[in-house]
Order: sequence, then C-alpha cells, then structure tokens
Amino acid sequence: MKRFFAPLLSLCLTLSLAACAAKPAPEALSDAVAETPQAAAPTVSETPRDGENSGAPQNSEPQFLVARAQYPEMAQYDEKNYEPWYLERAARGERYQPDSAALSGFLTAALPRLLAGAEGENRVCSPLNLYMALAMAAETCDGESRAQLLRLLGADSLESLEARADTLWNANYCDDGTAVSILAGSLWMHNDAPCREDTARTLQNVYHASVYRGDMSDPRYTQALRDWLNEQTGGQLKNAAENVSLDAQTVLELMTTVYFRARWLSRFDAADTSPETFHAPGGDIVCDFLHDDWADYWVYRGNRFLAVQQPFENAGNMWFLLPDEGVTPEELLSDADALTFLCSGADIDECEWYCGKLALPKLDVTSELELSDTLKALGVTDVFDAARADFSPLFESAAGVTLSEVQHAARLSMDEEGVTATAFTAMGYGAGGPQNEMDFTLDRPFLFQISFDDATPLFVGMVNHP
Repeated sequence: MKRFFAPLLSLCLTLSLAACAAKPAPEALSDAVAETPQAAAPTVSETPRDGENSGAPQNSEPQFLVARAQYPEMAQYDEKNYEPWYLERAARGERYQPDSAALSGFLTAALPRLLAGAEGENRVCSPLNLYMALAMAAETCDGESRAQLLRLLGADSLESLEARADTLWNANYCDDGTAVSILAGSLWMHNDAPCREDTARTLQNVYHASVYRGDMSDPRYTQALRDWLNEQTGGQLKNAAENVSLDAQTVLELMTTVYFRARWLSRFDAADTSPETFHAPGGDIVCDFLHDDWADYWVYRGNRFLAVQQPFENAGNMWFLLPDEGVTPEELLSDADALTFLCSGADIDECEWYCGKLALPKLDVTSELELSDTLKALGVTDVFDAARADFSPLFESAAGVTLSEVQHAARLSMDEEGVTATAFTAMGYGAGGPQNEMDFTLDRPFLFQISFDDATPLFVGMVNHP
C-alpha cells in the first residue's frame, strides 16, 4: 500500500536529565568519543523548501562539538538516468522493513493519550520520533527504569530494541533529491559529565547522534543547543525551542529530530483556492480551501469514519480521516477500527477507487504538550523518581539523576504545493481508472496520518479548526 509523505516534516526529541543540587559534577567524556570522524551531517539548510532560505542558523555550535554523526549517502534522482536512484530505493525498501506488529502495542497505547484532551483545539504529534527518543532513553538507564521503557516500546531486550531502532531509522531516512526525511540526534553533555563511552558510541552508531560538551550554565551553550534544534527543524518551531534551556542542574540533554518534506503528486492550482465554511466545535469559521474539481483517490470506509488518501511525489501518502456526522475525532480515538487505521493505515485491497471533487482546508496548526504525566500513565515512572531512577549505563556516578520534563511541540502546514510538518520533544534529560464518483469536502473536525514507510506513522494529528 502507498503511504503519505509530507513536504517538510521535522521533529525533535530532547531528553533532559537533571541531577539533584547536591550531586557532585562527574568526570569528563572519554577522548575516544572525540576521535570519531566528524562527517558533515545533512541539515535543513542544505535542503531549503523550493529554494527558499530555511531561516535556520548556520554553523552555530562547532565550538562545543565533540563528534558529529555520520549519515548514509544516497543516489540522487536524475530523470535522465534514474536507474541508480530507483535500484537503491528498491534495495533499501527490501532491506529495511519495519515490523508494524511490534510497534502496535506502543502506538495503540500512546496515540489516544497524545491526542486526547484537545478540548476543541488542534493536536499534532510524531509517534515515530517519540518512540526513537524513548528508545534512546532506554540506552541510558538500567534495572526497572529500563524494563518499564522496554515494556512500553514492545521490546524484550535492549538488543532487539536496537535492531528495531536501526531498521526504523533507515526505513524512514531519505535525502535523494526527490524527498527529504532526515532523522537526527544529539547528546549535550556537561563539561565534567562522566558519560560512559560504550553508551555514547551506541547513541552515535544506532541513533546517529552527535555529541556536544560544554558548561551547562553558559548561555552560549544553551543558544548553541537552540540553534541546532532550529537548524534541524527548519526554524519552524522557534518559539517552542526558546523553552528548551540548560542550567546548572542539568546533567545531560538528549535530543532527536525528524525533518520531512515532499510535494503532492498532483499539485492544487492556487487559482482554484477559495474560501469555504469549516464547521469547528466553537462555531463555523471561513477559511481557504484547496480544490480539485476532478480528483481521483483511494477511499477507506471505516466503522464510523471515511478516510481519503492524498498521494505525494515519490514519497507516500497522507490520509484524512473524516468522522461520520455526529461523531467527533475524540470519539474515534476509542474506536478500534479508527485507532488501528491511525497506527498502520489500510491495505489498498481494503479500499475503493473514486473520482470527484476534492476540497481540503489550508492548514497551519500548532500544538505544545508536556508528556511527563502521559509517560507515567503509560507505565514509565521510575525515571522520574530520584530514589528509583537508574542511569548507571550512562553515568559512572548516577545517584540523584532523574528525568525532569518531557516537552513535545509540533506544527503542520498544508498548501497547494504540499505539507510541511515540524515537531520536537524535549525531556528536561501512508490504480486503475475511475469507477465510482464521490465528492469529498473536509469541512468539519478530522484526524490525519502521515507515514514515510509502509508501517510507521511519522505524524498523527487532530484538526478542530484550520
């Protein structure tokens, strides 16, 4: 089945581990890590949208850099000689096939909590980024702290989690001239932090995390972190990035990002964009709608919703889930069919092919969440408790180290060209010829799902008002 891929999508997860005030500063990171080749990682600024400046800071953190993550080089698309690109795409798709069943437990448990409680507002989140961030967190802890994370992530061992994370990373990585889906990570250490070399190397090798070191109380170090975050997320979440900071009580900041960009397979004509009424929970509002008077698309008929697929160029699809009349998006979160669809989409043989008028609202929606209570409700409690947390795999002296906060911010915009989505999490450590006709107008609250590969929802969200 084809899946959705958006024009610019970026997510960052930051794990911030804070130590008790009385905890002495540990010793320095091993020089062996610093010897890792500092290959230049792809950045948002190297792939600006439609040739425009991304607005992201350039080369903002080299004075703190210890080791830069390395990224695979990909064959670039060339319409005159596309065979190397095609063969590499096919080979990667064959080699890296995420196990959707292994992720189903995490997604089924997490998505309703991530999207619930919107109370008429919008919600956007990245399940994949959160999963990868929690997998990185599992590398840094041990004992029951790690066991709780493994249970939530559906892994029976750290080794199996690493193998799954490697597959997920590679299955969702793309920088080939037609689409961009770049997953990045970073480890921000205190000057005197006693980071264990083997753990740091695993974060570099499996999660492609760069390593930085500096004085947590130095405002320049905080600014370098924010600059890195803005660079990896295209400068789309600058206000939220300002809420990520380091201080004397911070022992470690661990971050992951996703940058995701693609165009619609069939662009909408800007001349056809016109205002229509959207029936929001708080009352009708008038906003611009994208129109295609003769579109064709796959349709999935769910138990209490209709889902329509909008394809992207060489990069998957986006699904729009419109609840039946009288059903709210929040109610769909407790519907098994809708939740399964959000987690894994649908096979084409479960869908019908239609043609007709298509009307979608132009979007620019943003949400910010604090996820500490969400993780506790999902069974991850020990990492927040100084008496129970065990971060010994990362620190030689880990007494008093806890996870202090979990912030998640995301933004999604949609226009005639395609979709742009950015997000970050800070933890204070988804033919043939037309056969049927149907007009589809997305004029009331709905859900959406974005996926780069065939198994993993990269972004999921709820729109109550455009």
